[in-house]
Amino acid sequence: MVRVHPGPQRVLSSAGQSASFTPKMSGVRIPQHPQMRNFLLKIVNWKLKLIARFTLRKYRPKIVGITGSVGKTSTKSAIYAVLNQTGARVRMAGGNLNNETGLPLAIIGEYTTPGGLWFLFKAISKGFFSLFLSNDKYPEFLILEYAADHPGDLDYLIKIAKPDVAVVTAVGEIPVHSEFYASTENVAREKAKLVSAVPEGGAVILNADDPRVMAMSNLSKAKVKTFGFLKGADLRIEDFKNILVGGFPKGISFSLKTDHHSARVSLRGVLGKAHALACAAGAAVGLMSGLTLEESTKALSKYSGEKGRGKIIEGVNGSVLIDESYNASPDSIRIALEALRDLRAQRKIAVLGDMLELGKQSDRAHRQIGSLSGAVADILITVGDKAKLIGQEAQKYDMDKGHIFHFENSLDAVEKLKGIVARGDTILIKGSQSVRMEKIVKELMLRPAEAKHLLVRQYGKWLRN
Repeated sequence: MVRVHPGPQRVLSSAGQSASFTPKMSGVRIPQHPQMRNFLLKIVNWKLKLIARFTLRKYRPKIVGITGSVGKTSTKSAIYAVLNQTGARVRMAGGNLNNETGLPLAIIGEYTTPGGLWFLFKAISKGFFSLFLSNDKYPEFLILEYAADHPGDLDYLIKIAKPDVAVVTAVGEIPVHSEFYASTENVAREKAKLVSAVPEGGAVILNADDPRVMAMSNLSKAKVKTFGFLKGADLRIEDFKNILVGGFPKGISFSLKTDHHSARVSLRGVLGKAHALACAAGAAVGLMSGLTLEESTKALSKYSGEKGRGKIIEGVNGSVLIDESYNASPDSIRIALEALRDLRAQRKIAVLGDMLELGKQSDRAHRQIGSLSGAVADILITVGDKAKLIGQEAQKYDMDKGHIFHFENSLDAVEKLKGIVARGDTILIKGSQSVRMEKIVKELMLRPAEAKHLLVRQYGKWLRN
């Protein structure tokens, strides 16, 4: 099965985002007929799949596969940090190379910024000739993300790369991309295919805090290890704390515990329990790979999180920004709001954009976030059509109407924020990628010249649009 898309074709940018493009070859514009574009992409994906499969057959790396509705990329980074401690050669998929085009690219080479069809054809050529050459630097571990945006996606990806280790981060009550599934249970069944694909000698790592994920524990004969905040988890997260310096948030700390061992982890520059979960998953993979808990947690000191995912950035007028601008789903916004709730601040400002691709559950999801926002934030700013519901629901939870503001786009919201941000404010900024919440972060940064290195989508068409 190869999924093709009408209209301007999707490709992956360096941040893993979808972007429209008008492909060119040697300066010659490809005919803009949808059937021609779809035909070319179908050929590209078929060739990428074949070369990726032959590459895996040649080098036989151990494959760590990650799926879930939230947290895949952060978990990938944590696992990468831990497996590097083994001394083996390790590669993780760059950006979000996790679909029918991106996953084989991650197998073929160390790609992070794929472009249009001409780039893909060059990658195919390079990958093909590499099959006939020896590469003693090819990774012994490949860490791959498996996206499940549509039913059947996992079937296609597993046929390319069958995992030796499967990690499932979360499904949640209303997962992102659920608009393409009949129910949340169907989303869980799609992601469970990764677990079913693990052979008997492999390993399965599951989030104990998510009952839909835990229901996957019997789908493979492989060894199963669980992680999470619940007491029943094999690797438990305990004593979670925010690190404060001079009253300002600087990071988080927590303990990872098994029945016999415990180790402390401190992370600077990030906030939120999502990072603790990512690190616990990474440590669980380490334990299954022969590392001790102490060795795994030592390696996690090199984990710094990903752009736009709970990163702490100095803001204007003595404020602190929590940059969650990468994307948004009900679960990820809930975790971000909980992080804001647990901080001390003069004022807590939540700037929340639309959550997209939720289908028929969209209104309910936005209203649920509204009820939580009303209990956490002193000031609420919403951005986008659906986000209006967040503000409407927050009013029902005794939030002063005069402290709720709505804007149609992110740049309109900036002017309001610049007029109200004061010293001691902590500002959470989060929304789906198309709402472009990183534009707000950039305008509120104390040092906007650092945006290229700190923020998502700081290149190409993202900057021009």
